[in-house]
Amino acid sequence: MGSNCQVDLSDVQRTLLRQAAAIVRRRYDGGFDGDTSVSVADAERLATIFEGISRDEPDFDALDRNEAIALAHRLVDDDHPEHSRMWPA
Repeated sequence: MGSNCQVDLSDVQRTLLRQAAAIVRRRYDGGFDGDTSVSVADAERLATIFEGISRDEPDFDALDRNEAIALAHRLVDDDHPEHSRMWPA
């Protein structure tokens, strides 16, 4: 458990966060069919955050795990992820 005293992530939540990281990278890759509403750099930062939280890396302890999981759900469901506080501005 991280220093932020949040509950440990379940395996399902870890998998969800890793899936969201892959979706962000694929959707915002800057390629011909990619969505350009988020920069490639911002997408990579967000993907790195998802992966870091999924691995309990200490650098990401200060971030809100529940918000990250909620955003991951929005990305997987393609349900307005831009409404999340974690979405790149």
